Amino acid sequence: MYGCFRKIPLAAAVALAFAAPAWAQEAAPPPLPQKDREARTLDTVTVTAQKREENLQKVPISLQVLGNQQLEQQNVASFSDYAKLIPSLSYGTAGGGVFSGPGFVQVYMRGVASGGDGNHSGSQPSVGMYLDEQPITTIQGALDIHMYDIDRVEALAGPQGTLYGASSQSGTVRIITRKPDPSGYSAGFAVEANAIDGGGIGHVLEGFVNLPIKENTAAVRLVGWQKHDAGYVDNLHGTRTYPTSGIVADNADLAEKNYNTADTAGLRAALKLDINDRWTVTPQLIAQKQKAYGSAGIDPLVGSAAAGYDASSGEMAVKHFNPEFSDDRWWQAAMTVEGRIGNFDLTYVFSHLKRDVDSASDYSDYGYWYDANAGYGAYFYDNNGDLINPAQYINATDGYERTSHELRIASPQDNRVRVVAGLFWQQQKHNIHQRYRVDGLADDLSVSGWPETIWLTEQDRRDRDQAVFGQISFDATDRLELTAGGRWFRSENGLKGYFGFANGYSSGSNLDPVDRYGEAGCLAQYGAPSNWESYDGAPCKVFDKGIKEHDATYRLNATWKIDDSKLVYATWSQGYRPGGINRRGTLPPYVSDFLTNYEAGWKTSWADGTLIFNGAVFREDWKDFQFSYLGQNGLTEIRNANQARIDGMELDLTWAATYNLQFTGSFAWYDARLTQNYCGAASPITGEIIVDCPPGSVVDGVSFPDGPQAAAGTSLPVTPRFKGALNARYTFELGEGEAYWQASLSHAGTRRVDMRTAETALLGYLDSYTLLDLSAGWRKDSWSVDVFLKNATDERAQMSRFAQCAALTCGSEPYTVIAQPRTLGIRVSKEF
Repeated sequence: MYGCFRKIPLAAAVALAFAAPAWAQEAAPPPLPQKDREARTLDTVTVTAQKREENLQKVPISLQVLGNQQLEQQNVASFSDYAKLIPSLSYGTAGGGVFSGPGFVQVYMRGVASGGDGNHSGSQPSVGMYLDEQPITTIQGALDIHMYDIDRVEALAGPQGTLYGASSQSGTVRIITRKPDPSGYSAGFAVEANAIDGGGIGHVLEGFVNLPIKENTAAVRLVGWQKHDAGYVDNLHGTRTYPTSGIVADNADLAEKNYNTADTAGLRAALKLDINDRWTVTPQLIAQKQKAYGSAGIDPLVGSAAAGYDASSGEMAVKHFNPEFSDDRWWQAAMTVEGRIGNFDLTYVFSHLKRDVDSASDYSDYGYWYDANAGYGAYFYDNNGDLINPAQYINATDGYERTSHELRIASPQDNRVRVVAGLFWQQQKHNIHQRYRVDGLADDLSVSGWPETIWLTEQDRRDRDQAVFGQISFDATDRLELTAGGRWFRSENGLKGYFGFANGYSSGSNLDPVDRYGEAGCLAQYGAPSNWESYDGAPCKVFDKGIKEHDATYRLNATWKIDDSKLVYATWSQGYRPGGINRRGTLPPYVSDFLTNYEAGWKTSWADGTLIFNGAVFREDWKDFQFSYLGQNGLTEIRNANQARIDGMELDLTWAATYNLQFTGSFAWYDARLTQNYCGAASPITGEIIVDCPPGSVVDGVSFPDGPQAAAGTSLPVTPRFKGALNARYTFELGEGEAYWQASLSHAGTRRVDMRTAETALLGYLDSYTLLDLSAGWRKDSWSVDVFLKNATDERAQMSRFAQCAALTCGSEPYTVIAQPRTLGIRVSKEF
C-alpha cells in the first residue's frame, strides 16, 4: 500500500509537467545563453526576514541566505545539507531511548545549547523553524522539509523574539518556497541515483508544475517527491550475556547490512488567487510520509569482546536486539491573506500542523548496564518466578497538533517612520504513549492492563502562547536609522496523565503519597484498584499540572549607512523560551529562560558589486537556562541551571573573481561557557539555584561530595569554537552548452557532548572534521546533467553522540552519529 502511495505525488507532478500544450497560456521562451544572463556582478538578494521585502544588504541582522541557485548548485536536499553551509547552525539527534533516525533533529544556533536528549517532554526548541510564514517546529524536532522547488533559505542568527516569538530565542530559520505564478506555465522534473561507499543504492524522483488558471490573476503550483535513502550502518549478528541470570540474547533474526534506510514521499500544493489589485489569498498544503529503519548511530563496542559481545568487526555497525523503525506522517494546511488598507499592508497567516509518529526502539542497553552495574536483572522474572532476559524495547505513538494565527500590519516602506505591529496566537498539543516492554515479564510486574510492560507513559501535553508585538523604525537622518521593538507574551504549559511502573516493581512507594507515581501513585490517590479511574487506557491519572507566565522581550537597533553599498549597525535584543512541566510530575516546573544579545555588525559591497563582505561580533548572556538530562530510571528531567555567556564573530563573503569563477564563504567563531558553577541542585529552603558548592560541602541540607557537576568556565556542548564553509564554482562553455565544476569544503572543530564533567569523561568529545564535496555538470537548453561526489574523502565525521540511558549508567556504550560516507550520484533534470 505504501509503495503505491509514495509514487502518487511524483506521478501527478510529472504527468502535469508533460501536459504543457494543454495548460500553457503562452509558451515560455527558451533560456538565454549563460553569457547573456549574467554579468560579473552579484545579484541583489531579496529577503523577508523583517516581515517585509528588503534587499539583504540593507537588513541590519546577521543573516545568511542560500538562494535557489545556490541550493541547486550544492545539491541541497535536506536539513543536514544546508546546515553545513550555515556556520551559525549546529544540530544533534534524539537519544535516550528515542528513535534516532531521520526526522528527529534538534537545531541550535550561535552556541546557545545546553545539550538535551530531544525527549518528547523536553523544553521547547530554542530555534524557530518556518516554512514560508508558518512555524513547523514540534517538541521533538522540526519537520525536515524536502528541499526541492525552494526559493531560498534565510538563517537569522541571534534572538528574534520580537518578530518571531518563543521558539526563536537564539535564531530563526525560514524556508521560502517558490510561489504560484499566474503569468505563465512552467514545469520540471529531476531524477537522481546515488550509491554510498560501503552502503546501499538510493534514488530521488522530483517534479513540479505551475499552472495558470486565470491569466495574471490565479495559478496553482504542485510539487511531488519520492526518495529512497540508502543505508550504511550494519546490524551485526552477535550475542549478549546478562550478568545476573547468565541468559544469552541472540539477534540472528535482526542482523542485516545497511539497515538504516528511509523511504519518503511527499506533496506540496499552493494556490495563488489575486482577488483584485489589492488583495491576494494563498492557501497551501504540504504532506509527507516517511518510513525509516535502523539506527543512525554506530556503536564503538562493536568489534570488541566488551559488554558480553562476541568479537567481530564492523566499522559502521551496531548489535541491536529489537526492531527499530519510525513511521512519520504529517501534513500542514496554511493560508496567507495579503492586502492593503489605505497605504498599509495587512497580512493574516493561519496554519494547522498534524503529525503522527509510530516508532519502535531497541532499549536493551538500559537492561544490560543496569544489570551489570546494579544487578537489576534479579528483579525481572516470569509468572513462574524464573529470571528472564531484562532487555527492554519501546513501542511509542506520538501525536502532534499545532495551530497558529498571526495578524500584522505594516506601514509603507518608503515612509520616514515605518511600523510593523501584530497579534500572534498558537496552541500545541502532544499526545504521548510510550510502552517499555520486556518479553515474558510476570503479570505482577506489568502495568495493569498492559501485559509485559515494565513502564508506561500515557500523557497529554498542551502549550499555548499569545503575544502582541511591534517594531518601529525612524530615519533620523538620511544615513541614520533607529529601530525599537517589543513583544509582550503570555504562555501556558500543562502536562497530565500517567507515568511509572506497576505496583509490584517500584513507583516511588517510599516517597510521600503526594510524590508517588505509577500504580503506587494510583493507590495513594484513589485507594484500592477498584476505585481507579482509567486515563486513556492507563491505570489512572497520576498528576495534572500547569504553569502560566507572562513577560516581554525588547530590541533596539541603530544603523548607519556609510553609502549606498555599506552600512554598520549595533543591536541590543532579547529572546526567550517558555517554561513547562517535567514529565516526571513529582519534580517542580521549570521557568522561562532569557537570552540577551549585544551585537555590532556590517553589510558591505565592494569593487563595483563583485565583492560582498558581511559580518557581526556579539556577546550573549543566557540567564537561568533550561538544562535537560536523563535522570532516575532514564527519565528526562529539565531544570533551570544557571548562567552562561557566548562571545562570537560571524563572517560572510561572496566574490565574483572573474566572469567564470565565483567564491562564497561563511565562517563563525564561538566561545560559549558557563559563567557560574552548575551544582545540579536547588535549595530546598529558598528554591534558588545553588552555585557555590565546593567539594565536600553541604548547602541547605544538600551534599556535594564531588563539588559542582560543571564548574564556571566549562564549555557549553554541541557547538564548535570554529565552523566554516567555502565554495568555488567555475563555469565555461562546452560545445553547444555550458559546463561547470564545483568544490565545497565544510569544517567544524571539536565539540563537547555533555556539559557535565563526569558525563564528559564517559561520552568524550566529538572530533573535528572537514568534508569535501565535488560536482560537475553540463547544461544545454532546458536539460541538465550533474555528477556529484559528497564526502569525497570518505571522512567519518562525528555529528552527534548519545547513550540509550543516563550517561553515568550507559555512557560506556555511546552511539556516534556520523556524516553519510562517500556518496557518488548522478542527476538529470529538465525544465519546461
